[in-house]
Amino acid sequence: MKLATLRRDQDTVAAVVHPDGSLTPLEGFADVGAWLAAPAHLRDQAVEAASGSAALPAPRPGQLAQPVLKPAKVLCIGLNYTKHIAETGSQTPQFPTVFTKFALTLCGPEDPLEIPAEDHRVDWEGELCIIIGSGGRRLSPEQAQDAIAGYAVANDVSMRGWQGRTSEWTQGKIWEASTPVGPWMVTPDEFDPAARIETRVNGATVQLDSVGEQVRAPADLVAYLSTMITLEPGDHILTGTPAGVALGRRNEAGRHPWLVAGDVMETSIDGLGTQRNVFS
Repeated sequence: MKLATLRRDQDTVAAVVHPDGSLTPLEGFADVGAWLAAPAHLRDQAVEAASGSAALPAPRPGQLAQPVLKPAKVLCIGLNYTKHIAETGSQTPQFPTVFTKFALTLCGPEDPLEIPAEDHRVDWEGELCIIIGSGGRRLSPEQAQDAIAGYAVANDVSMRGWQGRTSEWTQGKIWEASTPVGPWMVTPDEFDPAARIETRVNGATVQLDSVGEQVRAPADLVAYLSTMITLEPGDHILTGTPAGVALGRRNEAGRHPWLVAGDVMETSIDGLGTQRNVFS
């Protein structure tokens, strides 16, 4: 099943996404996060009611918000693809490298993105996002897999200048409305754990890999993070980016090809859809 959050004139609503791109609202739920937090019987009732309702046309550009508007936690993993570790000159960490974002850091899958005046070193980082369902504390890998509600496309757009100010990365990762998520959340039964992930800038592929090449698989990350804190419905875990970021590249002038105003960034994961964000 695919679920999205639709922006309407006065509010937002969670919706089931059909194979033809049309949507059926899950009335009473302002976003996918509210639906995930509801008791199972209410979730089932909403989906059943939607199955008998007329579908809306495919959304207009910009009409989809991030699936979960205000997740309680956005936990992120760095250095989780071998080739990306190599391109940054790092060593494979003994333990997952964890940092955080906030709800205000997230934005929709087609929202405009800003090159901030304070930092021109803006980089792309296509990622697989885990969205938590049942959640829990101190989960085994098996329990952790069951705690995953679904997966989504994300891009951990990073302000490398600020990120590099200290050895702790947070200040380069939390800029407001800088991290698109969506277009949908797709339940695990419809997701290929070896799906292709691709990032394109102005139509040129800059990242291409399989999410199956992660150093630590999604269930292992969920279990690890649940050791520290209770994971709750709607929480996000961004699982790291593959090789090909601007930080690991040089252009013909020998400079990193940072994103600039006018650039179009597209991030795709097979089965999870495509984001398209324009920078200004």
